[in-house]
Amino acid sequence: MSLENTLAESTIEHETYSSVPDGYRPGKAKFIVVTGSVMSGVGKGTFSGALATLLSCHGLKVSPVKFDGYLNYDAGTLNPYRHGEVFVLEDGTECDLDLGSYERALHANLTKDNYLTAGKIFKMIFDKERTGKYLGRDVQFIPHVTGEIKNFLRELAVKTNADIILVEVGGTVGDLENSYFVEAMRELRYEEGKENVMFINVTYIIEPDSLHEYKSKAAQIGLRQLMALGIQPDVMICRSQTPIPYSIKEKISIFGNVDLDRVYNLYNFSNVYGIPLILRDLGLDNEILSILNISPKGNGNTVLNFENWKGFVDKIKGRNRDIVVGIVGKYTNVHDSYLSIVKALEHSAPYFGVNVRIKWIEATDIEDGKITVEESLLNVDGVIVPGGFGKRGIEGKIAAIKYARERNVPYLGLCYGMQLAVVEFARNVCGLKTAHTTEVNPSTDCPVIDIIPEQKDKLKNSEMGGTMRLGGYPAKLKEGSLVRNLYNKDVVIERHRHRWELNPEFHKTLEENGMSLSGVYEERNLVEFIELPNHKFFIATQAHAEFTSRPLEPNPLFMGFVHVMVNNYVS
Repeated sequence: MSLENTLAESTIEHETYSSVPDGYRPGKAKFIVVTGSVMSGVGKGTFSGALATLLSCHGLKVSPVKFDGYLNYDAGTLNPYRHGEVFVLEDGTECDLDLGSYERALHANLTKDNYLTAGKIFKMIFDKERTGKYLGRDVQFIPHVTGEIKNFLRELAVKTNADIILVEVGGTVGDLENSYFVEAMRELRYEEGKENVMFINVTYIIEPDSLHEYKSKAAQIGLRQLMALGIQPDVMICRSQTPIPYSIKEKISIFGNVDLDRVYNLYNFSNVYGIPLILRDLGLDNEILSILNISPKGNGNTVLNFENWKGFVDKIKGRNRDIVVGIVGKYTNVHDSYLSIVKALEHSAPYFGVNVRIKWIEATDIEDGKITVEESLLNVDGVIVPGGFGKRGIEGKIAAIKYARERNVPYLGLCYGMQLAVVEFARNVCGLKTAHTTEVNPSTDCPVIDIIPEQKDKLKNSEMGGTMRLGGYPAKLKEGSLVRNLYNKDVVIERHRHRWELNPEFHKTLEENGMSLSGVYEERNLVEFIELPNHKFFIATQAHAEFTSRPLEPNPLFMGFVHVMVNNYVS
């Protein structure tokens, strides 16, 4: 019986449940599965992104998948303190921040089909069970849950026509919440064949301070646990603080049953953008191509290729001065809450020969009087107020915005940072002293920021997840505006994640007092960009412009922001 027919069998007479989407051909797409052991935060996402860049520079089409074991349907209701930022794809999917790493690595937009949670799998299964799609079977983890996971990956292969599906298994080997996904990947290799599915395990080699030497026992135990689940890694990536001795690589090779020349050491590097080139120098790309029996298809594309990537890395090495950006937020103790902003600054700075140092400023400390706004923003070259929700710290943010506006300090507002810039301007320039957002003060008599009707209905129905204005929306840019000059386009698409909007009733008042509403979503008359023409650089957007920045194609707002800090640029 052919593999296609074997996989398609799902009747009650068989113990398997795997399906083959229309147009799927086993072997056309290869699968690379990345797991992590020893501890969480080992660097799977960073490694996977670097590997995606490396393979893409060989002309291969890579489509990544992140599996998250939590039972949430998506990341939309997760707290930044617990999970870092919620990244938003252009199609509106709220997802793990690793999807942002993938998009930046690939210089490509991803979709909901590149993200899988346990909640999403189980909802899929419940919906099918209720409609009789399992033909009377008792629905079980094996074969149904694992079968749906495999089908998800095969459908992605067909939809994207990818050469390689790069799968990152979230969490750590041994976690209960990802055990069925690991099992699904074991089954995938069994069904597709060893020449089509390979495993890379990212482990950590610890170096206790009390011993001042590397110990591999934890990594060995993690490997044995992985192998007990039926997974034989083809490649080992050993993470460490500094280079590990040869003897440690030998131990990992023996305990993992992995050829010594397929055990690689990735110790901590100051420049993560250089990792794809380091992996190439180590020969990892050649080993992967050999294991999967595939060949390079050229040198990337016009944007993402080895020459351009090396040029960007060289720019990073050539930086000769620092600029300081103050980020005024409410999650500043967890820097991953603003990861895409940090990355967007990192993308832009090398093009001007500078390094960005970030001064993290807790807005609540300003609001509570623990520090003055003047002290907190002392010696910063520019100010960013990022997105957020709720009332905590907003008066501190407003004070920082007022400082930047009055002192002619370059300012970039993102999402909530635009809304609060409008509140500050309405209060202190337009004379609307009670101006506020109804998110914080629902009874304000001057709602310059208000919730739109359809969002009110969703809140009344207690709908939270996936119900905001999400994903990419077009903005028509005003002729002669700074944002029009920066983007060099009439219409741009940036990504959104919010409920409240600039109230159209106040458009005229704001413009009469000198604020330019420089970008509008015309279909709904919703303001997407504002700027102050007489300011050195004062731009804010309702969108999260940081989500679309790439190393080789930095977001224009961040490029303009860095440019003015470096060169005192005025358009």
